[in-house]
Amino acid sequence: MFKRMSNLVRGFFSLFISGLERQNPEALLEVEQENLRKQVGQYNQGLASHAGLCERLISQVKQLENDERDLRAKATANLRAGNRDTAAQYALRLQTVQRELEENRNQQEQAEKTYKDLVKARDVAISAARSKIEALKSSISDLKMKRAMAELTEMASGMITGIGNSGETLDRLQNIVEEERSKAAGRARVARDSLDTSGIQIKEAEQNALAEQALADFAAKEGIALDPATPSASASASSGASGSAQPVKSMGPTAEKA
Repeated sequence: MFKRMSNLVRGFFSLFISGLERQNPEALLEVEQENLRKQVGQYNQGLASHAGLCERLISQVKQLENDERDLRAKATANLRAGNRDTAAQYALRLQTVQRELEENRNQQEQAEKTYKDLVKARDVAISAARSKIEALKSSISDLKMKRAMAELTEMASGMITGIGNSGETLDRLQNIVEEERSKAAGRARVARDSLDTSGIQIKEAEQNALAEQALADFAAKEGIALDPATPSASASASSGASGSAQPVKSMGPTAEKA
């Protein structure tokens, strides 16, 4: 009974966690990246210990090589000097050192090979993990984009359905707008037709006459002959239409002189 209850509780928790993972794949990926960093750190610590072993073997080999050279030199010197017993002792120690040197060399070679294999395995594992992480990042980005596209499509579908249902309201609104536009256009036409422009025309004629008089006075004071073509084109056109030619008059001191 208790086992069944525990299995049920674990099942509920597993479903809950699976749902969270589906909703937040980036968080799960970040956790895996952190786990990978921790594993690489622990692996590097073990690799450093192995590298230390390799360095100790290298030191031992160097020391034994020095001992071998020293013992060989001593054994040779004593043998040449006739000290057979001493030379024999050095020769015996030389054999021991040579055996140890050969053994340490083999251990060093194996340790170096193991170290290189471990480094290669680490690099391959990290490269594979990084490739998988990059692929997952790309997949997550694509998932986000597709989710957004799906949401936008659903929104657009809802908008189209809503607009289709509100067609009657839009038609009524269009009729109201057209009616108000017609009313506004009618008001503008009535205001334009009721505008009295006779006073504006009289005022414009007065302004033109005053301007011409001021120009004539200025020309008289300055002694400048006023061009007869300068007056308004309407006056010239009306005089040409009547067929009566007006004599050209000059103003100012030049006219009096003539």
